[in-house]
Amino acid sequence: MNLKHLIFRKSINHISKLSPKPASTISAAISTSLHPISGVQSSAYIKNPKPISPFIRCIHLTRETKLSYASVEANVVSSDSEDEDDGTTKEFLSRFVWIMRGKLSEVYTDCDKETINGMLLVIVEKVVEEMEKGGIQRMVGLKVAMPLQDFSEDLWKTVWEASNMVLEDMEKARKKERMKQFLQAEEVKEMCRFAGEVGIRGDLLRELRFKWAKEKMEENDFYESLQRFRSGKQEKGGNVLKEQAVAAEDTPAVASLPKRKGKIKYKIYGLDLSDPKWAEVADKIHEKEEMLWPLEPKPISGKCKLVMDKILSLKKEDDPSQLLAEWIQLLQPTRVDWITLLDKLEQQNPGIHLKVMELVLGEESFQTNVRDYTKLIDAYAKEDRVEDVERILRKMVENGIMPDSLTITVLVHMYSKVGNVARANDAFESLRNYGFQPDTKIYNSMMMAYINAGEPRQGEQLLREMETRDIKPSEEIYMALLRSYSHRGDAVGAGRIANSMQFAGFQHNLEYFALLVEAYGQAGDYDQARSNFDNMIKLGHKPDDKCTANMIAAYEKKNLLDKALNLLMELEKDGFEPGIETYTVLVDWLGRLQLVDETEKLLDKIAELGEVPPLKVHVSLCDMYSRARSEKKALQAVGVLEARKDELGPNEFERIITALCAGGFVQDAQRILQLMEAKGFAASEQVKFSLSASQVFSQKRPKT
Repeated sequence: MNLKHLIFRKSINHISKLSPKPASTISAAISTSLHPISGVQSSAYIKNPKPISPFIRCIHLTRETKLSYASVEANVVSSDSEDEDDGTTKEFLSRFVWIMRGKLSEVYTDCDKETINGMLLVIVEKVVEEMEKGGIQRMVGLKVAMPLQDFSEDLWKTVWEASNMVLEDMEKARKKERMKQFLQAEEVKEMCRFAGEVGIRGDLLRELRFKWAKEKMEENDFYESLQRFRSGKQEKGGNVLKEQAVAAEDTPAVASLPKRKGKIKYKIYGLDLSDPKWAEVADKIHEKEEMLWPLEPKPISGKCKLVMDKILSLKKEDDPSQLLAEWIQLLQPTRVDWITLLDKLEQQNPGIHLKVMELVLGEESFQTNVRDYTKLIDAYAKEDRVEDVERILRKMVENGIMPDSLTITVLVHMYSKVGNVARANDAFESLRNYGFQPDTKIYNSMMMAYINAGEPRQGEQLLREMETRDIKPSEEIYMALLRSYSHRGDAVGAGRIANSMQFAGFQHNLEYFALLVEAYGQAGDYDQARSNFDNMIKLGHKPDDKCTANMIAAYEKKNLLDKALNLLMELEKDGFEPGIETYTVLVDWLGRLQLVDETEKLLDKIAELGEVPPLKVHVSLCDMYSRARSEKKALQAVGVLEARKDELGPNEFERIITALCAGGFVQDAQRILQLMEAKGFAASEQVKFSLSASQVFSQKRPKT
């Protein structure tokens, strides 16, 4: 803003025309305002014959702050005496001159001090003139859009901004002085002492002290405003008619707070809680709180207590319906009473708890919801009571309550546990239809259901789905799939799972290599089996008996007896001792080769281990002795197998029948076939053809 242009053309020309005001107050204010101001008052300044305001002091201003004039206006208007008004006016003019002197000095750098004082005299004279008309508040309240006649619009804007800055600093100084008083208040000191005792120190204690002092000041201002309001009411009541004044003396004046205009608006953490929607939220929260934190149960005494004791002492086979009906008639229970009864039953008589709970779900006073049905279904599911679970589900749907995602999750776990893959898959798909994203537990349950049902490929699909959703499967799931593929002889599937485990970063343990050896061995790929076997040894894992047996079985499929024996010799050098698994594979292999003497030596080694020969050994012996036409030993082996018929599978039955037919033991073969059919196994066409041919071309059994 070019103040040089504004003042030289209008204001400076008025210096000679303006005369000092006759009022002593204004003259003193102007004289004081135009006197040089410094950090410390000089002796010359004190001896000045003109009236000097006691409020003059060095003031450091902050020009960036912006404070509303409303609070200052209230403070100025509420002054109680004329002396206080004069002191405020002098302080205002002193600060105002200080600011305007700086602004003029910045613009008129080539003007001397007397010229600057002359400019200030013009401005202050006009400001004082406006203040005489209506006070400081009127002068500052004038809008910039309405400039005075002697000042231009820009000059008056500068005067208005300087005045606001002065009032802002005066208000800050007033609050600072008041804050000093409240910082020394007894209540604030007491709270600070307590804070110090509990361990609060340093900046935090200082911050809390200022906070408590500010709250105390605001509280004091509030009560002072109420007192002023009450005083105003009483003064107004004194101006009425005498008759009304006499009546008012008998009746005390009642003060009331002013009515609020508009709607109440309040915010918490940025949320406008005055919105009507929050009232609905509060009602819903209240309803939920009644469910989560219900009222206290009704006191139970007299006959009602006797009936309740009878319910708690019921046996598992008793019918509680009659006692419950009597208890309902006596107590008229609410939901909290029912919950109390069920809790006591669960603690004192868990055998009857589920039966009573099922009856309670049908009571209207219980206010049954979907979560109550879910609790009962979950309790039945943990006990594998599938029929009871399905019955509760039907009852639930009949009452108009549909299962939610939590209920269906319980069903998935239950059906997976009992091995009902079809129903588990239906429940799993229902979860998807609800839009529910299965978690790790649900995926694990479904995959284990597929694995136990012999469908590892379906489980692997879920595994890939988990990887797509960035859900890391556990090592147990990988191993379960690898185990399933290995037992089935699916080398390709086992290889896929092994690669996935490697990419997932799982460490390879002994079982991992043993399963791969088994998978490739059953698939007939003895090279891959031996490669994994050697890798296992290189990584520091010592092969156990089962892993070695799987490697020998891989060589057996290709009839590579020399490589198998070389492997055993190498392992024995490293301290390996064959166990029952390895001997079982060797007995079967040598038996197929009709090496009777070598097989019997292996049987002696099994006997030395002190373990019972497994079923596979007896099947191998029956096959070997039957084909060798050793009647006594063959029939002895058949007798052992008949005693353990429940352990035999369809493959073992067919091998025994085929061996007996090959040895000419047709009647024994016919008897084993009948046992096979009695167990529900159907013989293959090849076995039936072999048995029929043996019956036609039967010969006498050789004597041993």
